[in-house]
Amino acid sequence: MSDRLATVNAKSAKGWLLLATALIAAAALVWFGVRWQFGNMLSELTSPTDPSSKHVASLARQLAGSDPLAAWLSASVNRDFISPEKVDESVAAFKEVVLLSPNDYRWWIELGRAAEQAGRLDLAQASFQRATELAPAYAYPRWQFGNFLLRQGSADEAFAQLRKAAENNTTYREQVFSLAWDYFDHDPERVEALAADTPDARVSLAYFYAARAQASDSLRIWNTLDADQKAQNSQIAKTIAQAFTEKKFFRQGLEFSRQVGIDADAQLEAITNPGFEKPVGNPEDNHYGWNVERGDNKLDINTDSSTKHSGNRSLRINFRTFVKPQLANPWQTVALRPGGKYTLRFWMRTENLRSAGMPTIEVVEASEYRLLAASAAAAIGTNDWQEASVEFEVPENVDGVVVRLARAYCGDACPLVGILWLDDFSLEGK
Repeated sequence: MSDRLATVNAKSAKGWLLLATALIAAAALVWFGVRWQFGNMLSELTSPTDPSSKHVASLARQLAGSDPLAAWLSASVNRDFISPEKVDESVAAFKEVVLLSPNDYRWWIELGRAAEQAGRLDLAQASFQRATELAPAYAYPRWQFGNFLLRQGSADEAFAQLRKAAENNTTYREQVFSLAWDYFDHDPERVEALAADTPDARVSLAYFYAARAQASDSLRIWNTLDADQKAQNSQIAKTIAQAFTEKKFFRQGLEFSRQVGIDADAQLEAITNPGFEKPVGNPEDNHYGWNVERGDNKLDINTDSSTKHSGNRSLRINFRTFVKPQLANPWQTVALRPGGKYTLRFWMRTENLRSAGMPTIEVVEASEYRLLAASAAAAIGTNDWQEASVEFEVPENVDGVVVRLARAYCGDACPLVGILWLDDFSLEGK
């Protein structure tokens, strides 16, 4: 019996020892795991530029000595390229990061950047090259490698990498275009060589040119898209149309606006909605059609189906003791040929229209709103339809005019009363 008890006790003791060993091992694993996770977390949440980064990096390395992120933070905050000894230490610290995680392209990029800063260009190039090999489909390593090569004067090799960075990444695409635009002295051919032959890349390029006021190039690239591709990117085209109109590139702005349906009927060298058969709009609705500013109870402007020169409608302007010295309502922006000579024709009718400052049609250049020509004033009183005309020449550096209803100046409070009808505008080039 005593022998059995001794055996049982021995087995129990051995079991307890094994259990205790397992518990200690588990606790150790948990402890080291928690230490590693805490060290990794500290490294991830701390920027090298943080005032406490040096202290945090030291603690992170103590807690997670084999963690590459902790090693990177320590290498980053302790980098020093002033003396040869410090250079060797700093580069070695980044090499250690790579050794801890040799298949992570990010650490190869960090080594490449540190090596370049230290003047170790061969090591830098090899590191950037390795990063692209580990992540060939990623834009970031291509971007870093391309910029390194460009700094070394290897433009062809650099832009080969940068082109790949731009292929499927819109953020880097814009940066690559911008870099090439400056590097190649605003040469569109060199920039376009970097754009992939995809609809997305061409849309990005059209937008890039628009942002740099290269209106002709923007429209040229846009017109390489088919109808479906344009429709899928209509919002970008609308943005470009508005931007070109605001920047006074009227011919290209009109074409973008026409294609996306904002001004579907607008054409170069033509008055849109010349007979007012369609409603007149507001400035928010169109760029190249008739626009009316509403809200003045002394001025009522609407289409009229009961009185017209031809067609089904005319435009009726009712002046209810209008006294403002200036009138520029309604108006239309028209895209024209720089340096072109034109004759604007239209028809007017009046009813009890009286003032010392009668209405007239003005043509002003659309960049600085300088008056180019004005028609004879409308006839006083009640008069049937009469044709009027304005001859004008567009300045060489301008490609658009504004046609607008104005009035002759007759003082700061000169009343204008009665009704004016307008109809059948036409524009003839010489």
